[in-house]
Amino acid sequence: MPAIASASVAIPIGSAQRIEADLHLPERACGLVVFAHGSGSSRFSSRNRAVADALHQRRLGTLLLDLLTREEEQLDKYTAEYRFDIERLAERVIAATDWLHDRDDVLEMPIGYFGASTGAAAALIAAAERPYSIEAVVSRSGRPDLAGAALRRVKTPTLLIVGENDEPVIEMNEAAKAQMTAAHVTLVIVPGASHLFQEPGTLDQVERLASDWCVRCLGRPPA
Repeated sequence: MPAIASASVAIPIGSAQRIEADLHLPERACGLVVFAHGSGSSRFSSRNRAVADALHQRRLGTLLLDLLTREEEQLDKYTAEYRFDIERLAERVIAATDWLHDRDDVLEMPIGYFGASTGAAAALIAAAERPYSIEAVVSRSGRPDLAGAALRRVKTPTLLIVGENDEPVIEMNEAAKAQMTAAHVTLVIVPGASHLFQEPGTLDQVERLASDWCVRCLGRPPA
């Protein structure tokens, strides 16, 4: 396991607001993956942290985001007002991407996105808005259908991962894939897995699929 530098950071999203994130940079990192968490989740998601750890082992950095401010999170717990506000979530992913481009320590690194649930839609919209900045997208149990018309504008290689027993989400991903025009869009259905990949060994497959995809797309030799 390479040595990892970690820091909690605050990313500006307006004149006075900030979203919180955890930045992890393995020694001699060759790329960085921004995590967009799903509805009702946060940067502390155990499943996404497990995927992030797998990426660290492959010398890929990670930025795990809270897409809502603390005030928004508190309100959303009771009202679910913001978790399906895909435009708002996508704007936060874009803001984090632009913030990364202003940092000297990651300036030359290729960037990818990992999105879960509604975070996958936000990541795809952000990829459509930043086509020359993003080189990989991975969706786990995602709702790419919520990206709407942006799907046709995504040119980034995209991996869609869905559990075999998550039938409604499989249908949503198949429909979204059919709309996408990117040269490389792959849908992988993990046998025996449900929406949360809680079954033994299924999350391991997500880690392997995601890290292989990101290394293939982002894994330039470190400088």
